[in-house]
Amino acid sequence: MDYLPVEVIGNILSQLGAARDVIVASATCRKWREACRKHLHTLSFNSHDWPLYRDLSTSRLEILITQTLFQTSGLQCLSILMDDVDEFSASIVVAWLMYTRESLQWLFYNVRTTPKIDILDICGRQKLEMLVLAHNSVSGVEPNYQKFLCLKSLSLSYVSISALDLNLLLTACPKIETLALVNPEIAMSDAQVTVELNTSTLKSIYVEAISLDKFILETDSLENLHLKDCALELFELIGKGTLKYFKIDDVSIIHLDVGDAVDNLETVDVSNFTINWSKFYQMISKSSTLRSLRLWDVVFDEEDEIVDVETIALCFPQLNHLALAYDLRDDLREGILHYGLQGLSLLENVNVLELGSTVINDVFTHWVAGLLQRCPNLSKLVIHGVISETKTHEECQMLASFTSSIVQLMRRYIHVDVQFEFE
Repeated sequence: MDYLPVEVIGNILSQLGAARDVIVASATCRKWREACRKHLHTLSFNSHDWPLYRDLSTSRLEILITQTLFQTSGLQCLSILMDDVDEFSASIVVAWLMYTRESLQWLFYNVRTTPKIDILDICGRQKLEMLVLAHNSVSGVEPNYQKFLCLKSLSLSYVSISALDLNLLLTACPKIETLALVNPEIAMSDAQVTVELNTSTLKSIYVEAISLDKFILETDSLENLHLKDCALELFELIGKGTLKYFKIDDVSIIHLDVGDAVDNLETVDVSNFTINWSKFYQMISKSSTLRSLRLWDVVFDEEDEIVDVETIALCFPQLNHLALAYDLRDDLREGILHYGLQGLSLLENVNVLELGSTVINDVFTHWVAGLLQRCPNLSKLVIHGVISETKTHEECQMLASFTSSIVQLMRRYIHVDVQFEFE
């Protein structure tokens, strides 16, 4: 250890991250204390890392964080996440941020203060590249002013912000590439809740637990779109066909309009979503480069709608990962009818196949067998199922019969790796 340069020791301490661990490790000797003071670049205060944080009084916690921070110089990544902790003094928190802001590149901030502070004003015009903000409010964003010239990633969780300020904030980040919105409180001046975002550099957006009338996103570079647990009357994406990854999970959307933005899709992942297959298929059918398609526990608008393997095989020739699951709780055959095996076209490039059902029975076994025949180059099969905790004798017999049938079936496909995942 005596031969290690202080810069290397600083990197070692930075890998620890958690302030408590850094302090303990830096007490090893004078050289390690020097490394902590001059070469530490990552430091984290997280109330979940050390329960004692929640047991200390607010004033004692303020002193502890202040003493630790002010012993460092040149911090690049600072995380202050204080869940279930009383409000801090605003002047103390401002002092922390003012002391570190000139060198900071990443800031993870979840601190409640009295009175509230303007985190954007304090950290603007600096080197910040990533800002993760939670349980705070943002207001009064200055228009036509590029405050965060280096910011590439922005995450807002449980943050109160108006639709106008949100758009202005993105405008203030000319290099923004990644945006995450988790359960934001969108303040609106009228009855209709509409969010319109316009940015030319955004490549990835994640939106969770948001309820709006309209969400309109205009961007020329978007590659990744993920909507989760949202309720939207209208979602409109205006882009130039750069989207590659499209995921919808437990979302209610009355009108989905993505225009020509999906022409180059590589991954489509839809789960727990009510779908009009003909419209959805029409939307993604131009994506001849599609490599992964997942339709999991989707509900169909029309009872007679069929997602036939023939159409999938012909329209997506480069597909290598196919995942299909249906729910048979209401009708033993209703779900299976939505995934037809008509036609003779093969899924030549599919090497990973995932199949799931809420009911494990002979119908499911025949469906699995039919899809296996359509995938001549398959290397991996994953079967998903649901097993109740209190199984009846009939359910046990059905599971045993299914297991025997699958074992017998897979003897014809000895080159395929089979995995089972049951809930």
